Amino acid sequence: MAQIKVTDLTFCYEGSFDDIFENVSFSIDTDWKLGFIGRNGKGKTTFLKLLLGELPYAGRIDAPLFFDYFPYRLPEGGLDQCAAVFLDTLKPGCEEWRVICELGGLEASAELLYRPFRTLSHGERTKVLLAVLFSKENDFLLIDEPTDHLDQEARESVKRYLKGKKSFLLVSHDRELLDACIDHVLVLNRKTIEVQRGNFSSWWEDKSRRDHFARAENEKHLREIAFLKRAVDQSGRWAQKNEDSKIGYDPIKEHDRSSSARAYIGAKTKKMERRVGQYKKRMEREIGAKEGLLQDIEEPVSLKLAPLSYRKERLLSCRELALGYGAKAAGRAVLEDLSFEIKQGERVLLHGKNGCGKSTLIKAILAAGGQPKAAPQVLSGEMQVGAGLVVSYVSQDTSFLKGKLQDFCRERGLKESLFCALLRQMDMERVQFGKDMARFSEGQKKKVLLAASLMTPAHLYIWDEPLNYIDVFSRMQIEELLMTYKPTMLLVEHDARFQKKIATRVVEIGDDKAP
Repeated sequence: MAQIKVTDLTFCYEGSFDDIFENVSFSIDTDWKLGFIGRNGKGKTTFLKLLLGELPYAGRIDAPLFFDYFPYRLPEGGLDQCAAVFLDTLKPGCEEWRVICELGGLEASAELLYRPFRTLSHGERTKVLLAVLFSKENDFLLIDEPTDHLDQEARESVKRYLKGKKSFLLVSHDRELLDACIDHVLVLNRKTIEVQRGNFSSWWEDKSRRDHFARAENEKHLREIAFLKRAVDQSGRWAQKNEDSKIGYDPIKEHDRSSSARAYIGAKTKKMERRVGQYKKRMEREIGAKEGLLQDIEEPVSLKLAPLSYRKERLLSCRELALGYGAKAAGRAVLEDLSFEIKQGERVLLHGKNGCGKSTLIKAILAAGGQPKAAPQVLSGEMQVGAGLVVSYVSQDTSFLKGKLQDFCRERGLKESLFCALLRQMDMERVQFGKDMARFSEGQKKKVLLAASLMTPAHLYIWDEPLNYIDVFSRMQIEELLMTYKPTMLLVEHDARFQKKIATRVVEIGDDKAP
């Protein structure tokens, strides 16, 4: 069992004022199944790049083995080639038969290697690349968010596969995946880094206990500091009053004062001043003990939402709906025979495999509500969207986000100060506000879209995979928001824990249809 040792690691991006890492030291064992946890923008992907040697840094990283990274960058033209053609380009020395064996562990067919990569679904691509990643021994594998954009079935097969592996560092915000697959956690806290045995839930339970203890200790220290401040102030006043009485006195009131009284008063003043000094030293110790107690505590701010109330109970209904692209006569059906409705206060989850038509349905609803964007055609059946329905939409695509935040706010009619305040509540650093959004991490981009939706009063909120790349803490923050305000929603989301907590009803799209 070898160790990867990080010693005094310091890194800062060129042109930035703040270090991402500063004098960080820790060690991890190479046979661990390690989960990597931290907020968006804290440096998880940056750390993986440092391990891979892609960025210059100060300090030392000692590793006895080779690092490999998921997802791979495809070679030029790779989308139009079969994966079998470029396996050795992705992982030098990779043997095809080993990849086929790993595909079996992922419940996938070897046939995936011999189809043009472009024709594979998100889940199939992920399985091929994971099979390549694990096809050689003696590597420590860096796996960066493998389940984003995957449907529930694909996530489950990836979860079962990783559960039987070791020697990897997994970056994921999916709590179910982390609980199932890891035996240690590496956590980027607000100010520190910690390594701990266990999965996400055991770490979160331990953190909650430690945070509770830290808050209690902080309150105790604050009370003691307040008492000492009062004691210092009072003793200081007494000492000064006593010292002032050395010179000048009323012979009538102090007729018994002797010539030696001045020396006695001076000694008493010094005793009081020593007491003040002792109080100050105790106060300094209490302040020192208090420092750092709350530095890693996560205090997510409760977000706010202003949903509109629609004049009718039913906002939307579909009856035997079939959608496709092209003319009605020749259109290719992407979704067929779908019947469901959304009533006031419901949070309806669309559930089905990738490619079953969930996003197509959302586009059709947006088009019917007056937001046409490559809208699909209604091939048969009917869709009724309430007149005057105001919809707030979060797209799963963030690639269009470019330029400054102030331009984004102006285009969408959002008040910039309130928008930035909301992003701060979602734990985005102020230093990000002056950057081009194209330089944001994927999680930060998704927070921009979520913040814009939260600031838009609407009858219906349509969120298409809103949690992709969103950190664990923000996911829990959003869950609390939705459970508090209970807006009417149509959701596509594959986070199983989020589904169970938020959805009031699930509509199956694909082989099984909901009534």
